[in-house]
Amino acid sequence: MERPSRQRERVKSEEKQEEQTDEQAEQQQCPECESSALVTSADGGEIVCEDCGLIIDEGNIDRGPEWRAFNHSERQEKSRVGAPTTQTMHDKGLTTQIDWKDKDAYGRSLSSEKRSQMHRLRKWQERIRTKDAGERNLQFALSEIDRMASALGVPRSVREVASVIYRRALDEDLIRGRSIEGVATACLYAACRQEDIPRSLEEVSEVSRVEQKEIGRTYRYVAQELSLKMEPVDPKQYVPRFVSELELSEEVQAKANEIIDVTAEKGLLSGKSPTGYAAAAIYAASLLCNEKKTQREVADVAQVTEVTIRNRYQEQIEAMGIH
Repeated sequence: MERPSRQRERVKSEEKQEEQTDEQAEQQQCPECESSALVTSADGGEIVCEDCGLIIDEGNIDRGPEWRAFNHSERQEKSRVGAPTTQTMHDKGLTTQIDWKDKDAYGRSLSSEKRSQMHRLRKWQERIRTKDAGERNLQFALSEIDRMASALGVPRSVREVASVIYRRALDEDLIRGRSIEGVATACLYAACRQEDIPRSLEEVSEVSRVEQKEIGRTYRYVAQELSLKMEPVDPKQYVPRFVSELELSEEVQAKANEIIDVTAEKGLLSGKSPTGYAAAAIYAASLLCNEKKTQREVADVAQVTEVTIRNRYQEQIEAMGIH
């Protein structure tokens, strides 16, 4: 069987070959009609003129599989490679797994003797997947990242980035003296920041088993030691989600974004919490658009205090010249 990493290398080489062939086709001209509208046939490896149908070149090597498939299920059945490697598993998904179903290859139920044998095999399979304490810790940390990411509803790419950051922290020996859960949560928060996914520190701490203060302290330490480049969070990233949860209109959303843009240009955003700033802009916009929400309602959605909203609100309406 072909390994997933080797499969990806083969796919990349095929894509590169196709790009080179496409470039050659763009540079060529049809000798019959002198048209430059040449296309490359993926299945036959031919360069064909779109205008007159002349086959310019048919000596290209077809680097695809030797079998043909006409739908997704057929393609899955004929493929002889496994799932691609992933950073979200401690062994990158390369080790084998024994199915939990007590059935043979033909779908028939196993005998009681075989079932007990398969149970023992599964148990030892789980034991030998981690060879030392370091791998067991990594397995636990990645499962925690996956659990918290699912609770936060973030995409798969964030989990991959968080797993990579945690592996780097483990290689740099940044875990020593800190809890695994704390570092895993800090890596997930850093991944959200890097992927521009609006999740505040308060939201991350809610799904974690670690206090918010420890998460913030660990996040700053990991970001500094690994030299992670973090852009300041744009408050406008929180506006759509907060507006949706408050059941406000698109007019309020557009007005809140306008308030943030105008006041940020005047330097009011510097040193302020982006969630509180966005919440105040939404509160001000709801008043201006006659869709009033109370400060308590906005504060509950944004997970900030009413005092924060009042202070930011006063600053924003003064900067906008609204009375």
